Amino acid sequence: MLEFLRGRDVLVAGWGVSGRSLIEPLRDIGARPVVTDAGAKALAEAAELGLDVATCVELETADWSRFALVITSPGWRPDSPVLASAVTEGIPVWGDVEFAWWVDQARIYGPVRKWLVVTGTNGKTTTTSMVHSILRAAGIASVACGNIGLPILDALRRNPGPQVLAVELSSFQLHWAPSVRPEAGVVLNVAEDHLDWHGGLDAYAAAKARALVGRVGVVGLDDPVAASLARRSKARRTVGFRIGVPADGELGVVDGKLLDRAFTKAAILAEVGDISPQGPAGVADALAAAALTRAIDVAPQFVREGLIEHKVGPHRAAFVRELGGVEFIDDSKATNPHAARSSILAHPQVVWVAGGQLKGAAVEDLVEEVADRLVAAVLIGTDAPVIAAALARHAPEVPVVEVRSGDDAVMGDSSITDKADAIMAEAVRAAAGFASSGDTVLLAPAAASLDMFADYTHRGRSFAAAVNSLEDGDIGRRL
Repeated sequence: MLEFLRGRDVLVAGWGVSGRSLIEPLRDIGARPVVTDAGAKALAEAAELGLDVATCVELETADWSRFALVITSPGWRPDSPVLASAVTEGIPVWGDVEFAWWVDQARIYGPVRKWLVVTGTNGKTTTTSMVHSILRAAGIASVACGNIGLPILDALRRNPGPQVLAVELSSFQLHWAPSVRPEAGVVLNVAEDHLDWHGGLDAYAAAKARALVGRVGVVGLDDPVAASLARRSKARRTVGFRIGVPADGELGVVDGKLLDRAFTKAAILAEVGDISPQGPAGVADALAAAALTRAIDVAPQFVREGLIEHKVGPHRAAFVRELGGVEFIDDSKATNPHAARSSILAHPQVVWVAGGQLKGAAVEDLVEEVADRLVAAVLIGTDAPVIAAALARHAPEVPVVEVRSGDDAVMGDSSITDKADAIMAEAVRAAAGFASSGDTVLLAPAAASLDMFADYTHRGRSFAAAVNSLEDGDIGRRL
């Protein structure tokens, strides 16, 4: 399949983590990588490594016949000028995941691996980590890769290599990877996110459904859109999971125990109390991870051991501190309303710290559903007024404070970073002032972070730093 690349130029579109991971595999199969990127600094870095580079402007008048293939970074939209030109000139466009799939199928780096693919609007990283933990408990050589941070190509090149890949894939990556046929794949949930990239919810859901094309497909039955994808699944077998009592062919929860009725008549997999993070979202992710690993015959005892060993990663419903009977929780990874919903519903009384870039997602339904749990709301970021308006309509009795910067700016220098940290510190002090013993101050932004912070991890660190600077007198001072 990859022989057509030998001795030919391959355009690498985007000099990010995924772009860098392409270089050695391309050279290993005898292709010549050429790098393009919109940033001059990125191209200079690639050139310093001895790579051929081409600016986007140069490609407008380039002889496209020199390229056998374009491999794009996942964030590049199909209507990007470079990619659109390649399609017009008849040059195939693959994503880095598509290329990794064919590298694996060609056995460039050893025997073909089993791919266990995880996608969904929320919970991808937690579920992928759980899958990896279960595989480790079973003694199966594995690695967590893809959107979780480690490029798949880097995972394939490891020596000794893994037998199974726990692969987190975003909707962008799935869009550019039509050939991937996982051993098992799960769609956890589908809610409004990245609609500006895909052009609408239907296209976004269709990209997610590409995880359901292998031997086993798994869908989250408590999520209506994910559940509806079962009818569109092209997997040879499709099963579901739910937080309630499972029917035949499902995984679920009975009397506080995770139960498999899909891959056996009935097998207890774990106790709900074993799961980290606690709450419905964590249990759903554990059921999904169990389904993927049970699909490749991992025994129930190893599912349990792996789930017990798994601990939640940073900025994912992570406990920061208890002060004056108030718990402070960092769920900065809740970057859309669907994720924020799960986070808020895990606590009975919440002082909500939220805001950022909603990216076209609506918050009306979220606010209406969680209104009775909100003690107060403290809002930051570009779309704080949108959330404030929703609160005014659906939770008019909830106190709301907007902490404004005056001019939300693109990140890039230390002064802007300091400003974002100062805004977060003010927001945390305000939130603590509304809290009393038994409450939870919860950072669950329901929005992306790039209007103020370098990324969601920076936002989470900023929240934790602000929390750790609080004193006893900051609790309840507004009450």
